[in-house]
Amino acid sequence: MTHFLKNISICIITVGIICGCDSGTTPEITTIPIPDPIDASNFSQTGSSVNTLFPLTVGATSRFIGQTTGGLEEILVEVTDRKKLVQGVTTTVIRDRVWLDGELIEDTDDWYAQDNDGNVWYLGEDVKNYEDGILTDRAGSWESGVDGALAGIIMHAQPRVGTIYYQEYYRGEAEDVGEVLAISETVDVPYGTQTGCVKTEDTTPLEPDVLEYKYFCPGLGHALTIDVTEGNTRFELVDASGYN
Repeated sequence: MTHFLKNISICIITVGIICGCDSGTTPEITTIPIPDPIDASNFSQTGSSVNTLFPLTVGATSRFIGQTTGGLEEILVEVTDRKKLVQGVTTTVIRDRVWLDGELIEDTDDWYAQDNDGNVWYLGEDVKNYEDGILTDRAGSWESGVDGALAGIIMHAQPRVGTIYYQEYYRGEAEDVGEVLAISETVDVPYGTQTGCVKTEDTTPLEPDVLEYKYFCPGLGHALTIDVTEGNTRFELVDASGYN
């Protein structure tokens, strides 16, 4: 959803971001740098420490539950030992599966990599959408460097309040934008009380009505999503294992 990095070529795209404006108010125009990780040497990770707010720990799993208007949604996130090469960068494959009332509706491979400065980048995803157990489409799939798609940062090494960034950019398909709102939040989820968490606001110009707040906590990464669009539905971390 956003992210910039030094020593990497950057494209600049101007987008309109609505910052809590009333109807009829002109949206604020913000220029957001879109970094493109074309230099694989920036991802050697020599001497870099793990980003504890988004750890790519092989074998780690997280399970989330949320009661939506459409039913009970369960999300299982697994950091696999599989790798995918994207623009010369070796990424870690995270498998993300979603069930609605016990029926699988999505099975996605997300591709992440941490750079030498500790920023975690999002370089694409292979999405498989299901209905009644049948693969219906792969809508939402994209890969950095293919068809103009650009990688973004999912978590900075040192998040700063007020930073606005693209987490992913594939024009017309995937244009998630994040903003850091706080860096020392406490959240209560079934898995336990988490402190020192980073809170982000996630939006996309492709769906202006969509608004989510996400919380990333030290040692665990993603712990809570509040979907404002769904009436403040909470997708809470209920179980986690394999994190150091």
